[in-house]
Amino acid sequence: MAVPEFQRFFVPLLQLAADGEIHSAAEARARVAGELGLTEADLAEVLPSGRQFRFANRVGWALTHLKHAGCVEYPKSAHFRITDRGKTLAAEKHSRIDLKLLDRYEEHRQFRFAPAPLAGPAPPPPTEPTLTPEEQLEQAYREIRSTTTGELLDRVKKATPEFFERLVVELLLKMGYGRSREDAGRAIGAAGDEGIDGVISEDRLGLDTIYLQAKRWSENPVGRPEVQKFVGALHGKRARKGVFITTSTFTADARAYVSHIDPRVVLIDGKQLTEYMIDYGLGVTTRASYELKRIDSEYFLEE
Repeated sequence: MAVPEFQRFFVPLLQLAADGEIHSAAEARARVAGELGLTEADLAEVLPSGRQFRFANRVGWALTHLKHAGCVEYPKSAHFRITDRGKTLAAEKHSRIDLKLLDRYEEHRQFRFAPAPLAGPAPPPPTEPTLTPEEQLEQAYREIRSTTTGELLDRVKKATPEFFERLVVELLLKMGYGRSREDAGRAIGAAGDEGIDGVISEDRLGLDTIYLQAKRWSENPVGRPEVQKFVGALHGKRARKGVFITTSTFTADARAYVSHIDPRVVLIDGKQLTEYMIDYGLGVTTRASYELKRIDSEYFLEE
């Protein structure tokens, strides 16, 4: 099963803490995972950033909400204990506890809806979000990035062939290929030789070369025949490496073909091209940057 949304963890966490003892966050995760029948694959699922496990993140936020509702307290780092308020809530035997129920407590309402300092009043979040704050941020990031890649690809498709050639040069230089802008500029677009549009150094020392093919197509996908023509040109040059870039897409047959041939050929379609443009800061600017902080537990360790 998929990892449940974090509100599902309120009841099992209170049940675990109902004995009044101090429990560790690790113990809580193990107990909840067992009760919900989560598999190793479920527990290994990570957030899109790859920096946190989704299950651990959601259990952590469930405990955070319980703490701000006054239902549990943290006697020491990464450990929690139920409070009298939490015992009262657990005794009510709710089959489900959600954020709306926790909002009966003023402290929890302040935690959820209080405006950020110096930022003015913030709109309240949905009554029952299913994602943790980190997941909401990452979801928003993915949506914004997806929109940006779409807009970038549309701009590139409408640009002139000369602009596209310069774009490819700039991107490869930002990725660390080519010895200089002048070297790369002379290489790309100058050959037009048997299906090869250019040659660029793999490194700044020029120890190896990469042959390029670039097609600024709007709609039609690049099929196997076009890729085979490029590979034939590579054989003619005794080349070992090639990159085929298009603003369109590649057919499944074309991708299957390059997966088992020599020389090594990398296919970059329009979506991947714009993903690289964002990753390497080409044609985009940073509008805003958000830095997330977490508690440094070691700082608070007692001597």
